[in-house]
Parts: sequence; structure tokens; C-alpha cells
Amino acid sequence: MKQSIVSKIEEVLKSLQAEGILPAFALPEVHVEVPKDEQFGEYTSNIALVMSKAAGKNPREVATFLQEKLGDDFAKVEVAGPGHLNFFLKESDFAHVVTEVLEKQEHFADSTFGQGVKVNNEFISANPTGPLHLGNGRGGFYGDSLSRLLRKTGFEVTNEYYINDAGEQVTKLGHSVLQDEEAVYGGEYIEELRAKLGELENDAWEVGKRAAELVVSDYIKPTIESGMQISFDKWTSERALVEGGMVERAIEKLKEQGRVFENEGATWLRTTDFGDDKDRVLIKADGTKTYFASECGYILSKLEQGYEMIIEIWGADHHGYTNRFNAVVKAFGKEEGATFLLMQLVKLVKNGEEVRMSKRAGNVVTMDELIELVGHDVTRFFFLQYSPDTHMTFDLGLAEERSQKNPVFYVQYAHARMASILEKGQEVGMDMADVNLSLLVHGKEKSLMREMLTFQEFLESAARDSAPHRLPQLAIRLADKFHSYYAECQVIDIENKELSQARVALVSATKIVLGETLRLIGVSAPEKM
Repeated sequence: MKQSIVSKIEEVLKSLQAEGILPAFALPEVHVEVPKDEQFGEYTSNIALVMSKAAGKNPREVATFLQEKLGDDFAKVEVAGPGHLNFFLKESDFAHVVTEVLEKQEHFADSTFGQGVKVNNEFISANPTGPLHLGNGRGGFYGDSLSRLLRKTGFEVTNEYYINDAGEQVTKLGHSVLQDEEAVYGGEYIEELRAKLGELENDAWEVGKRAAELVVSDYIKPTIESGMQISFDKWTSERALVEGGMVERAIEKLKEQGRVFENEGATWLRTTDFGDDKDRVLIKADGTKTYFASECGYILSKLEQGYEMIIEIWGADHHGYTNRFNAVVKAFGKEEGATFLLMQLVKLVKNGEEVRMSKRAGNVVTMDELIELVGHDVTRFFFLQYSPDTHMTFDLGLAEERSQKNPVFYVQYAHARMASILEKGQEVGMDMADVNLSLLVHGKEKSLMREMLTFQEFLESAARDSAPHRLPQLAIRLADKFHSYYAECQVIDIENKELSQARVALVSATKIVLGETLRLIGVSAPEKM
């Protein structure tokens, strides 16, 4: 709908220029938005304000020209304030969107916005040195929901987990399992690893390699797949890239481009050519390759697989690595670089005090423990309510609530209540085959339909901004509007069957949109509670 309004405005502006009402000049881009306050209509545009200077006219005068030309296409076009245009849709537009939702079901608002662009979305990628903790969970749920959102809007997405199993942390894990003087990792899981590995050789690297494999297979993967309910398309091993020659190939390719130089016995990449604050070492003076060299191999492997967009979801403590990563991406010929989403810290609190409850992984809270305590749906929903750039306080007391005070249960209860209404409608013989949707004129009904009208645009905007945290906000808003509607409008009234059938159709369409929103978040949409 928004694009249709944009096209109509552009068409009218060109006709006004052709008629000499407006002077000839290059027309600016037309922006149409959904107003925050519904009293200003379904859509609004500031185009008259933007172009008034070039047109040599007062903004309200330009807006009035547009209002007169566009009036027949809408229930009302209003000139507001200094020259804003507010568009109010016809009743037929509201009725049509309910019909469309019911026809397309969960495929309503499926979009070609992404045009099949191949996306590599790498997230979590925790070191294989222990169980996943809260910070890993925040990035994990965010990445998974983002992939769902991107797929819904027409992108071709691959979820990838990068296993850092070739660096110093693996040796440190080996020392920890051996429990020698260089041990750094603690917790019950270290004892579990030691027991699983059996007889140990006194070689920290070899022990660490075996232990890291067990950490991935016995701790990380089960947590991700069963606990967090996330599916990765690719699990890429740093060690496999090194042993397969990808790192050597990357260095050779960079040498061919003249980006590599020698200094003080070491081999460097000139990352300052691409905005990094200093050049980076690829090979140390002793001949050993750096982690940065492995990263070059990893980036090359992504690009050779044809990914047009690379998304990296990291902890905020890794912000210093973004420039060097993008320098390599650009050195390999991808000018726009990667998109970085940096997750700020998570603090777990109850009754105002920070909670520390883990023995298994030392002084951190594991995802397994949190999910076991409050459940997958609550954990995921709570994490996704926050933008990545904000520090997050996870309120354990609220999360443990099994009432509508808890936003997850509040939203899920709305979905279950819709299901109950539909079931009752079937029991009393509501016929959905021939429904008069023009009867849906109540303000609460139009408010629900307005969410459907703008659903696809909402999803495309969230995908464009890599912002799945807007989805829980939408789910809560839909639940709010439905509960308000249900409190004010009797849905099933045997004495007024025609209106009841229309309202049952509206509830059915609302349930579909809320259910799809919950699916994109990654939580369940219960039929009963």
C-alpha cells in the first residue's frame, strides 16, 4: 500500500509540472510513513515540505494541490500542520486486507524486498572452551530471529557458526583439563571433560583439541539445537580452514594485490588502506600465523561462496575488531564491507540484585540453566525486546511470573483467546464462506486492520534495519489492541449473525498475523493456555 501511495504522489507531481502549476525541477524522493498516532490516518508524507523551496511555493499550497488531485483515491486526504499530507484509506481497503490475510494465511506479507540476495549471517561463534552463557544467548536469539525476518522478506539466508578451534584458547582449555599451573577455565564441566577424555597425554594442545571437540558436540550444539531451538546451516572449523589451505590462499591473494609487506621479520597486511587505524600482522617473525590470518581465510571462504551480504553478530567487547575485518572484506573487492551488530552486556537480576547461579561453568550463568528455569519462549522473548546497542537487564522475577504481567504470557494468551473464539464460532455455525466485511467499522476493528495493512512494510523496514527487536513490540501492540477490542466489542452474537461472522473473520486474520509475528520471533503460538 505504501508504495502505491508513493507512486500516486509521483504521478500527480509530474502532472502538476506538465500543467505548469509547478515549475520544472528534479523531483525529490517521496517518503511515505505510518504515523505513530492513528488520528493522523493510515499514512503520512512530508513531500510538500521537502519540495516547497524548489517549487517556489508555500508548503501548504503544494500540499493542497496534491490533496485535490489525490482525493478520489482515498476516504480523505488531509493537509495538516505546516504542510503534511495525511491519508485515510477507504473502507474497502480495510476489508480487502482481511480477505488477503485469510487467503494467504501464514504467507501473508511474504515479500520480494530482499530480491533473493544471498546473505551469510554468522552469530554466536563462541570459543569452544565451555558452555554458552547469557551473552552468547543474546546474540544467538537475535541472529536467529533476524534470519527468519530476512527470509520472510525475500533474502536467501545461510546461518553460520564459526568454531575458533585453532588458537591459543584451545591450548588454554588443554591446560585447564590437565589442571596444571597454566589452567584458566574452571567449573564442573572441566571435571566432566576430564572424565570423558579418560587417560590424558601431557600435551596441552592435543588435549585441548579433543576437549574442544567435546565442548562443541556435548555442550554447545545441544544447547543451541534443543535449548535455544536454533538451526545452523553451516558449522565452519577454523582448524579445517587452516589445514585445507584456505588461509595460505588468502595470504597469497592479498600478496598478489600488493597489500602485503614485510617489516621487522613479520608479514603484514596494509589494512590502513581501508580505514583501519593500523596495519595488521599476518605471520609473526617466528613464522606462526596470527588469528587475523585465519580470519582472512574465513572471509575469503565466505566471498568465494557468493554471499552478497555478510552479517556479523558479535559481543560489544569485540568492537575493536570490526575495522580490521572490514578492511579484509574490502581488500578482497567487496566495497560495502560487512554489517556488524554488536551485542551489549546482559545482567541477570532478581528483586533488584544481580543473580549468579552457576557452578557448572564457573562464575557465569549458562543458557541451559536460564532456559531450564524460565523456559525457551520467555528467555527468547525477553532477550529480543532490546536493541543490541542497549545494555540489558534480564528481570528474572518477571520472567518467572506465570501471569499476564509477563509480556510473553500476555501475548500468548491473546493468541490462545483468539483460538478459543474461533472454536466457539465453529460450534455455533459461523459461516466464513460469505462474510460482509464492510460491517467492520468500529474504531477498535479499524485499529486491528491497520496493523494488517502495514504489516509487510513493518517487516521490510525491520529487515532493512536489521532490527528483529521490533517484533516483540509489534506482538505486544497486537495483543493490546486485541484485548481492547475484545473488551469493547462482542464478537459472537447469535442475534446479529452477519456482524458476528465479520468479527470472527477479523479475529481469524488477527490470529494469523500475531501467529506469524511469534514465529518470526521464534516463540510458540499456543491454541490453549
